[in-house]
Formats: sequence, C-alpha cells, structure tokens
Amino acid sequence: MATPGEKLAASLQILREIQEEQNIVAIKTSEINRTHRERLTKNGFLKEVAKGWYIAANPNENLGDSTSWYTSYWQFCSRYLKDKYNNAYCISAEQSILMHSGNNTVPSQLIIRSPKAPNKNIPLLYNTSLFEMKSPLPNTAEIIEVNGIRMLTITSALINCSPTMFEKNPTDMRTILALIPDSSELLKQLLDGSHSVIAGRLAGAFRNIGQIRIADEIVSTMKMADFDVREIDPFENKLPIRLSFREKSPYANRIKIMWEEYRKVVIKNFPDGPGLAKNHEEYLNSVDQIYLTDAYHSLSIERYTVSVDLIEKVRSGNWNIEENNEDRNQRDAMAARGYWQATQSIKSSIKKILNGTNSGTVADQDHTKWYQELFAPSVTVGILKASDLAGYRTNQVYISQSQHVPLNKEAVRDAMPILFELLENESNAGVRAVLGHFIFVYIHPFMDGNGRMARFLMNLMLASGGYPWTVIPVEERKAYMNSLEKASVEGDIKSFTLFISNLVRESLKGTPIAKLKT
Repeated sequence: MATPGEKLAASLQILREIQEEQNIVAIKTSEINRTHRERLTKNGFLKEVAKGWYIAANPNENLGDSTSWYTSYWQFCSRYLKDKYNNAYCISAEQSILMHSGNNTVPSQLIIRSPKAPNKNIPLLYNTSLFEMKSPLPNTAEIIEVNGIRMLTITSALINCSPTMFEKNPTDMRTILALIPDSSELLKQLLDGSHSVIAGRLAGAFRNIGQIRIADEIVSTMKMADFDVREIDPFENKLPIRLSFREKSPYANRIKIMWEEYRKVVIKNFPDGPGLAKNHEEYLNSVDQIYLTDAYHSLSIERYTVSVDLIEKVRSGNWNIEENNEDRNQRDAMAARGYWQATQSIKSSIKKILNGTNSGTVADQDHTKWYQELFAPSVTVGILKASDLAGYRTNQVYISQSQHVPLNKEAVRDAMPILFELLENESNAGVRAVLGHFIFVYIHPFMDGNGRMARFLMNLMLASGGYPWTVIPVEERKAYMNSLEKASVEGDIKSFTLFISNLVRESLKGTPIAKLKT
C-alpha cells in the first residue's frame, strides 16, 4: 500500500503535468480527478477559486496570503472566460482603458459583457469578483485580444467609457489619449454613432494634453457633418509638462504623468532639507555609523533572519565562503555580505554627488553596480550565474500579496530611462527620494532585490539634499507595504509620502525611529 507521501507525490505529478505540459493556470474539476484534487487542496497545493475551478498554490503561504491568487489572476480570468463564453465576451470599456494604459492592477471587480451572461456576480478569492453582465457586444472590429483577455480597442473604449473616468482616473486617461496618433479612427466611430456629446468631451481631453490638431479635427469634422459639438474639458486640471505623442508604449507617459501629479503632494508634506553636505567626510562617516542599523532593518524587511553579530561578522571581514562551509551554506549570511558590498558601492556614488555630479546621472550610471554587489556572493557560491546580474529582468515578476502587477519585461526597458531622466531634471531632493523609491518598486526592474535597491536609491537621493541616511524600521513593515500598495493600486501617494517624511524628520532631529536591537 502506498504511503501518504507517495500518494501526495503522485498527485503532485498530475498537477505538474497540467501546469507544465498543458501550460494551464486555471484548472477545471474535469481535468483532475476528485481524489487528487482533494488531496492537493488539503495539503495546500490547490485553491478553489470558484465552483469547479482551481489554481495551484504554495503550501507555505500563510493563511490569508493572496500572492498565488494575484499572480494567477489574469491567466485564470483568460481561461475561465474563454471556456465559458468562447469569443462572445469582452471586458468593460473602463477596464479596457486601464489595461491599454499599462495599469494591470488586479481589480476588485472585473465587469464582462456578453449576450450569454446571466447578470450575476461571481465571487472569487480575496474579495475579488466577476460581474457577468448580459449585454450585446460591439462590432468585432472594436474588440481586440491582449494577453488572452478580450477588450475594446483604444478608440472604442474612449468612446464607450464613463465620463467620470477623466476625474477618477486622470493618469490612465491621459496615458491612453497620448497613444492616439491621429483622429481618423476616432472620427469614423464618432460619426457612425452620431456621438456629438462624446466628441466634444474627447476634443476637450485632447486639447488638455496638448494634442491640439486632433482636438481641432474632431470639432471641425463633426460640425461639417452637421453635428452640434460643444467642446468641454473633462479633466479637473492641466499638466504643466509636455507628453510624448510618438510613444507606442504607454509606460513612458504614464510615469511622467504620475511624477508630475505626485510631486506636488511630496513638496507639500516633505521637510525642507539642509542642502548638500559641505563636510564630505563627516557625511560619509554618518553613513558608516548607521550601517548596522540599516542592514539589520532592511534585510529583516525582506524576511532574512539576520543578527547584529552576523552583520558585524560580515563587515569586519571574518565571513569567508572559501574556507568556511557554514558561511558558504548560509543564505542569510550571503544576503548580509551582499548588502555590505552594495553599501560600499553606494558610498562611492554619494561621493560623486557630494562633489557636484547630478544625482540622477549618478543613479543611472551606478545602480547596476549596486545590484551586482548585492548578489555577488550568490554568484560566488554558484546559486546565481553571472549572467543573472546582467541588466534588467527577462521574465515577469510579482509582488507578494500585492494587487499591483509590475511592468512586463519589455516595458521595463521603456520605463527605466524615463525614471532616471525625471531624477536628473527634478530640482527637489525630497521628491527625488520619495518618488525615486516609489517608481523603482512600481517598475520592479529586477527579479529580486527591488526593495533593497529602492531604499538604496532613496538614500542616495536624500544625500543629494543633505538629509541623513534614513532607515525604514522592520517594525513598520506593514505600514510601509500598505502605503506602497495604496500608491500603486489607488494612485494615492500621500500615505507613502507621510510615512517617509516622518522617518526623515526624526532623523533630521537626531532621533531616528529605527533602533538596533541588542
């Protein structure tokens, strides 16, 4: 008779075949028999999402951990909807706009339209749901499939979306408007549908972002066809920046818009800085003095188990992977060693800034060096290949328990130069620190180490304004992560700004909040 372990292994083999050989994320009950399904669910390898549908899960996830669901969400929806409706569905105009604009956040409720839909809300995991709305579909030409999800084309989504999108989601709307190269496709649908009110709203929106030619063409063409068009600006304000209208990717403009909107919040709430340190040696010594505290808290935030003794051992040079097998095998020790090496590299970057080099330029030139130092010990022992540290990630990455889906690998290469351009051109050090950190984790350019890298970038930018190196305490991890989530998912940067501002303000007073546990 097979042991429980052998039975579980057999079930796991079935699950592996479904996942890898059939490339399936959303698993139907008909694809795995009841015995295997119940065994895998009991042991935490499967989660039921909706009646008759499952996803693979990590048995080591804590109760309530949403990571496996959020990482599977869009692939699950793709297969579930394809199975239920074939091609006779599309998502709402509003959700189509979000996705075209590069906003792939997992929504609390995904609305889909189909003539076959039952007008019913389908509860899913972690307070998410699908609302299946009975509705006729637009013409086939107005629907496009992107990553397995059927959505409206950009022009159709703009025409069919709610006017409140311009007020509630201005970043998404401006981003998608900037992707429209000319008025021809829009005008065809506006004229065919006799959409005079919508035409006036879109003309005002295009004029708001600086697309004067498109705005004028919409108004003049509709009037020539004898429609009464009254142009209105649906946005609440105008941006003082010029967007690029030649971008095929939404991410460059999205990040520029976010930066411009968010910087006002940071300036209003961030303490004034003392200015670039005149005594370079004194400032660099202060970085050395806070190193133990910083390493302890930053590594602990990333769930490494590090002690003060381990950090001191690494710093003093007593850690030796060539001669000591215990050091070689200790994951936490390698993280601590990498953190030490990266900090030394960042000190070199700070020296350049203290000597007058633009902080954004320094970050652009040096950040890959920090990353390589951060993971160099893992290369030395063979856990990582040297090529793993070459450039940005080449796969999709997800954030634990976050509804925010970081940029795809191609978009990373569009977005990172924009981040450094913004850092180079930003006059306010507080803005560089807060938004440099936030945008870095929003993009998530590396497969691992993004949190540590973002905190390094934040402190480099703080140094450019004469602010002290500021440590984010591990005790405040939940508040820290929640504030980043709120900024990424809801577009509210204030919580994160206040969180960082409070820490910096106390550091300026000489009473930093983060303490070294003894």
